[in-house]
Amino acid sequence: MSTTVTTRRTVRPRTVALWVVQAVLAALFLMAAVPKLTGDPLMVDMFAEIGAGQWLRYVVGTLEVAGAIGLLIPRLCRLAALGLVGLMVGASATNLFLFGASPAIPLCYLAVAAAVVWFRRPAR
Repeated sequence: MSTTVTTRRTVRPRTVALWVVQAVLAALFLMAAVPKLTGDPLMVDMFAEIGAGQWLRYVVGTLEVAGAIGLLIPRLCRLAALGLVGLMVGASATNLFLFGASPAIPLCYLAVAAAVVWFRRPAR
């Protein structure tokens, strides 16, 4: 005689919403990374204006791709979001102090990534 144990797992709307937010954020960071890694002239000029060299463009693009992938992996999503927060702090400061441009977009990305860090914290 065999007994089958079935466990029912409930899907919480908050969890689904958080994964949707993470997927959208990952897509946005991937779209931001592609021009940096493919050498889009606008990105080349922008990083030349920063003055740190083109290596920084590759580093930022690679970190954006790594963060985007990490957002989609359950064990890494919180750490990836934290790394993206740091990246967006740098992007916001660069926009504000070097370019004199509005840091609104990087600050929005920073806020969403910070929310992922907050809501993915371990339960107590």
